[in-house]
Amino acid sequence: MNPAILAAFASLGLLLGMLVCLEIGRRIGLRRMAADPEGVKSGTGPVDSAVFALLGLLIAFTFASAANRYDSRRHLIVEESNDIGTAYLRLDLLADAQRAELQGLFRQYLDARLETYERIADPAASMAEYAHSQEIQSRIWAIAVPAARAMPSPAAQQLLLPALNEMFDIANTRRAAIMMHQPPIVFVMVVLVALCGAVLAGHSLAIGRSRSWIHIVAFAAVTAITLYVILDLEYPRFGLIRVDALDQLLITVRAGMK
Repeated sequence: MNPAILAAFASLGLLLGMLVCLEIGRRIGLRRMAADPEGVKSGTGPVDSAVFALLGLLIAFTFASAANRYDSRRHLIVEESNDIGTAYLRLDLLADAQRAELQGLFRQYLDARLETYERIADPAASMAEYAHSQEIQSRIWAIAVPAARAMPSPAAQQLLLPALNEMFDIANTRRAAIMMHQPPIVFVMVVLVALCGAVLAGHSLAIGRSRSWIHIVAFAAVTAITLYVILDLEYPRFGLIRVDALDQLLITVRAGMK
């Protein structure tokens, strides 16, 4: 399933679940009020505080982790555009025939890299483009190594081959970054603690004679929206939060490959 749709369903499910749990907690509180009015008002504060503190800690942890991965993915796009641009410029160190051949392969390589992320919604197509880029990497290396050995200056060799290595490595690093996400058990824990907190909040709200809808809806909605934002940060090429704009850096590098 598309991660953006999954995030929307998860957030909506949490919203509805919290509303139900708030009502359950309120009804439990009303029954206790009828049987033991003083017991409902005392002795529950430390438990409520502990659960809500844990919920806040879990949300803060997952949000911070997702935001860090989002920033890391953006930096990797910038780094890849710099690495490809640098390696392409250093092809000028080669003889004309070898330079022209490698420049053509570079253009194919960057096209494949762009297609890998443009087709991210189709995992099979994206993986096919990634495999294609890996094949082009092998072809570039097979030509660049003997060409570098033929260079009269060892210093020129040290400029070209490390630049190619960095260009290849960053592609693998970006691939790994896509697959790095928060363990699912963490999100399950957030949901369970949020539902538990909703029951306790509903129990506390039972002291009032009527439902405080503003508190009920606000608590459930804010928690559900926060979960959606966290999930959206985890998959920044599918939902409202996106890194696609930074792909323009790679497109600019591609445009400069005459």
